[in-house]
Parts: sequence; structure tokens; C-alpha cells
Amino acid sequence: MLIEHFRHLKLPNLTVVSPDAGGVERARSFAKRLDAPLAIVDKRRIDIDVSEVMNLIGDVRGRSTLIVDDIIDTAGTLVKTAEALLREGATQVYAACTHAVLSGPAIERIAKSQIKEVVATDSVPMSETARQMGKIKILSVAGLLARGIRSIHEETSISELFI
Repeated sequence: MLIEHFRHLKLPNLTVVSPDAGGVERARSFAKRLDAPLAIVDKRRIDIDVSEVMNLIGDVRGRSTLIVDDIIDTAGTLVKTAEALLREGATQVYAACTHAVLSGPAIERIAKSQIKEVVATDSVPMSETARQMGKIKILSVAGLLARGIRSIHEETSISELFI
């Protein structure tokens, strides 16, 4: 679902970015399916919920970027990653995640950031403030879950849903 959303946007000169080493496989999968290069942020956690971007592996100069993560909680890593990408010459920053927890200062951080759009699934209920924020787009997983249930009921391959 997330990949299809960004495929339809047709972002120019797209580079997919992993915000940390742990998310490289996820970002690589997005990059492959979007036919885009991959960049990786090397960060160091300096305290609980506080990280510092150390290095960017890959070139984002003059490119649109898409940060791919599994969860956005306080949005600290997301916003710092976006700032680092823009410092390195990215022209615009988008973000995608499966679960948008958006706790604490997350909504305010995203609102104040230069991120164009954060796209998330509705796997976690969103506050009214988050739903009304222009920068956050929510995609429903209902159709995907329905197809999964149908596949299980009809005893067909569920893996086709994730290709």
C-alpha cells in the first residue's frame, strides 16, 4: 500500500532512505520496488528517545527522498533524519511508516519540520489532531486485511499480497 502510494506520486530522482541500520532491509525492499537508489543514516542514540545523526551513506544531493520506517513514535529520529537529508542537498523529504504511534511531541515536531508528507497506515488509531494535520496521510489497511482473510478462507497463497 505504501509503495503504491509513492509510485503514484512519481517523485523525481527518488532516493529511499533508511533512518538507521536496523531498517536497511525494509528500505532496500522499498527502493527495489520503486526502482530507486538507497541511502542509510548512521546514527547514535545519546539518550532514551534521543538520537544524533552521525553520517549519511549514499548521495541525496538534488534528489527527492523517502524515509521508510516501521514505527514513528516521538518523531525525533524522523525529523533529525529529514534535517540531515536537507543539509546534504535533498530537494524534498517524504516519510512512510506502518505504525504511526505519534506520542508526546510527535505531531508538533512533524508540523514544524520541512517534511512534505508523512504517510502511515491506520494500524494504530490516530488522534483528531493528527488526522486533521495536512502533512499526515493515512492509508487504510482494511482492503489488505480483507484480501488476506479471503486468501486464508479460500486456501490460496497469502504471500501474493506482499509482492
